[in-house]
Amino acid sequence: MEIVWFILIGLVAGWLAGLIMKGGGYGPIGDIIVGVLGSLLGGWLFGQFGVSLGGGLGANLVVATVGALVLILTLRVVKRL
Repeated sequence: MEIVWFILIGLVAGWLAGLIMKGGGYGPIGDIIVGVLGSLLGGWLFGQFGVSLGGGLGANLVVATVGALVLILTLRVVKRL
């Protein structure tokens, strides 16, 4: 059941990141990929800075969304090079 939550959080985080970055989303599969990768990146980044938001759905969604934003920003910068 946890994998289902991981995918759903990834979907929402990818969609939110797409909206925030004015990309309009990447479709359901793209949003899941961006969100899941963002979740992993966000977890790593928050750990590196010693930031803990606690547990729960909201905290996981924030971490995944921040990670997805960083991922999208990084990809856009690399694309311009």
